[in-house]
Amino acid sequence: MLAVFDQGTFAPPPADFNMAAHVLRHADDMGDKIALSILGAANEHWTYTQLARAVRGIASGLLARGLTPGDHVLMRLGNTVDFPLAFLGCIAAGLVPVPTSSQLTEPEITKMSALVSPVLIIAGDGIALPDPLPCDTLSSTELHAMADHPPAPFAMGNPNRPAYIIFTSGTSGGARAVTHAHRAIWARQMMHQGWCGLKRQDRLMHAGAFNWTYTLGTGLMDPWTVGATALIPAPGTPAQALGDLIATQGATIFAAAPGVFRQMMKATLPAFPALRHGLSAGEKLPATTRDHWQQATGTPIHEAFGMSECSTFVSGAPDHPAPQGTLGYPQPGRRIAVIGDDGPDDGPVAIDQPGILAVSNRDPGLMLGYHGAAEDTASKFQGEWFLTGDTVSMGADGAISYLGRGDDMMNAGGFRVSPIEVEAAMTAHPGVHEAACAEVGVKADASIIACFYVAENRPVDPDSLSSHAHASLAHYKCPRQFISIDTLPRGANNKILRRQLRDAFEAGQYSS
Repeated sequence: MLAVFDQGTFAPPPADFNMAAHVLRHADDMGDKIALSILGAANEHWTYTQLARAVRGIASGLLARGLTPGDHVLMRLGNTVDFPLAFLGCIAAGLVPVPTSSQLTEPEITKMSALVSPVLIIAGDGIALPDPLPCDTLSSTELHAMADHPPAPFAMGNPNRPAYIIFTSGTSGGARAVTHAHRAIWARQMMHQGWCGLKRQDRLMHAGAFNWTYTLGTGLMDPWTVGATALIPAPGTPAQALGDLIATQGATIFAAAPGVFRQMMKATLPAFPALRHGLSAGEKLPATTRDHWQQATGTPIHEAFGMSECSTFVSGAPDHPAPQGTLGYPQPGRRIAVIGDDGPDDGPVAIDQPGILAVSNRDPGLMLGYHGAAEDTASKFQGEWFLTGDTVSMGADGAISYLGRGDDMMNAGGFRVSPIEVEAAMTAHPGVHEAACAEVGVKADASIIACFYVAENRPVDPDSLSSHAHASLAHYKCPRQFISIDTLPRGANNKILRRQLRDAFEAGQYSS
């Protein structure tokens, strides 16, 4: 029996389609219902009518500036409601937004901007911009003013045309620009059933920032698509305060990264009478965190697994929980396989055998490709299958067990980070001869990025290395520990053996 799991064919989207129109389709029939509440000292509420009005006004304002459908718009915005409004406003107008992390440094965003050639940058205060600027900028104040423009009609068209671009770290160390089609939002219906258990009457609270794609998808667009209410804590809300918000706001679903669940349980949690379950994604959920949450709240956490190229596609769900020790099942409508890695002609392996997790190219949520990188795109496909690079096995019931990355990619708070990118930054320090970085476990439910380096003369002060890292890299990419060693372990082909460094660290053989 081969490791292929087919959850049936998913219905295609309409031939004339717009992603923003699909997200805001309930504005007409649920106009006065609260679509978004920003929870803080002074709660801020947006109805479906107000939300759609602002998005379509921004679309009109962008078109009035002379932008044309298909143009790329680079988003450099902070943790505010401006982020989803600008994102959907661009898509409503037929433009292609490129959301990016506000933590990126000037050198990082300069390289990324060059990959996508924006015609406009929407710029928030104090957020690094490309240098030199490749195009005009639009301030947050100007963006707000656009919301009052006469509403533009949604730019309808082929659901397979580009809708937005997001960045992910490539194994070569450079960022990859992942282009998604308008149909990507249509495919998220598979998550509503196969992960979230999302219903129109739900009040879904997401603990992430507005400008994180996990929040944008699960925390905002998914609730709006079904007519539910999205709850987002105000920027700066500490994790220990989230429990009270869940209770007082009557949240029925709570979504966060694993680290947030862990931080929340450092405080005494109140009763959650309305909460049905939690949702976790972005990085592996430790079993201890899941168990402690269940004991503290009486509610389960359902985990989802995915990647920038296809969002989430394997998960547990309220009506189909993941068996213990597994990631869960392919979502309804997905076709998933475990592919052998012995050669380009390898097909699916047998049940319970390790291989590379793969998604069928029929999946409506799969990316169009890496922008401007046809060879990189082609390298990820093997016949029908898009290869994720994650090593897994599939049980006879279709449950997927995670065995590790097929490469050395790291995960930092839900962001994929290439070790090569971090190593390149660290070897630019005058005291570092060569470096290797790896994600290492520091306790049962937490891991960090560690930098192992060979010094030019003598070990370098860790504060100096940390300052150097933060000057070159986004905060989440920066190593938390620096370990001076005599030589880096290498294989017969001179490739750095990062896994050996990780194993030695976790066995207590290294200390900072």
